[in-house]
Amino acid sequence: MAAASSPAAITCRAAVAWAPGQALVMEEVEVAPPEAMEIRVKVVSTSICRSDVSQWQSKAQPDLFPRIFGHEASGVVESVGEGVAEFQVGDHVLTVFIGECMSCKHCVSGKSNMCQKLGLERRGVMHSDQKTRFSIRGEPVYHYCAVSSFSEYTVVHSGCAVKINPAVPMDRICLLSCGVSAGLGAAWRVADISKGSSVVIFGLGTVGLSVAQGAKLRGASMIIGVDTNPEKQEKGKAFGVTDFINPEELMEPVPQVVKRLTNGGADYSFECVGDTGVVSTALQSCSDGWGLTVTLGVPKAKPEVSAHYALLLSGRTLKGSLFGGWRPKSDLPLLVDKYANKVIKQFVAEANILHRRIIPLFIN
Repeated sequence: MAAASSPAAITCRAAVAWAPGQALVMEEVEVAPPEAMEIRVKVVSTSICRSDVSQWQSKAQPDLFPRIFGHEASGVVESVGEGVAEFQVGDHVLTVFIGECMSCKHCVSGKSNMCQKLGLERRGVMHSDQKTRFSIRGEPVYHYCAVSSFSEYTVVHSGCAVKINPAVPMDRICLLSCGVSAGLGAAWRVADISKGSSVVIFGLGTVGLSVAQGAKLRGASMIIGVDTNPEKQEKGKAFGVTDFINPEELMEPVPQVVKRLTNGGADYSFECVGDTGVVSTALQSCSDGWGLTVTLGVPKAKPEVSAHYALLLSGRTLKGSLFGGWRPKSDLPLLVDKYANKVIKQFVAEANILHRRIIPLFIN
């Protein structure tokens, strides 16, 4: 229900990127009122995703600066725009970088989360009118993924927010708006890991560790973690990793080691690095006949995937996964319930710590 009086613009602090790779600067920004079907959110907690860092460093779109990054966030609805009936002032929400309009071909299919109206926004503006809601001294500041949570207040489309239980702690649950959900969904929805199966995960960041936790909860008998950071060996154990491979310590290709450990190849392999070369390695590491490789990472360079045709001819499958296949409004409340019921509580808390460690590297 819309507020009785029209909300006014708000001035608040935000971490602004003025150019690619330059340290973010805390600035006073003006946040416009929400337009029709939009809500303005007071950000309570936000975390840093690897894609934030990649896009901040990238020089591919230099015209989309100054810019406010951030897309994993939890907050409280401060005001609502015309036509919004789903949210009220004071509601607790998660922001999401892909929306669910509930009416397009993909949303009504029940088979996809690739909303045709509120899909991944790449031009630094709002979905509705292709304009920004941020400005500094009258000049526009661009959005990121139509969320921009590195600001005390932000405006998002109502289809890109999910109402959550106000009892859950905001500083933990914000990771369910991207990284943790992406990994759990890849394990549960996209791969549908079966009990007793073998799994290999390339990259043990938050997404990879989420895959490991999902595999553990599904009853996988072997979960192999592959990472060049030796510290990830102990971290991985906390999330269910049973075996660890550091490629830099090997005298043979990783797929050979995986095949030896799994008697011919893993049932499921996951690429969580954002490197198309690793996609091929993951495909080689899964089993002939039924092996499934899921790629989750977003590459910073060389977007083309190259693999020998025989890998597919022999029965392997390669699938992509965006946000773990979850439909934000339909599915995220179920994950929040699992958190509230302590199914993934310890995991989310641990993952949040991992995110916080890179914040000093990102902001001046």
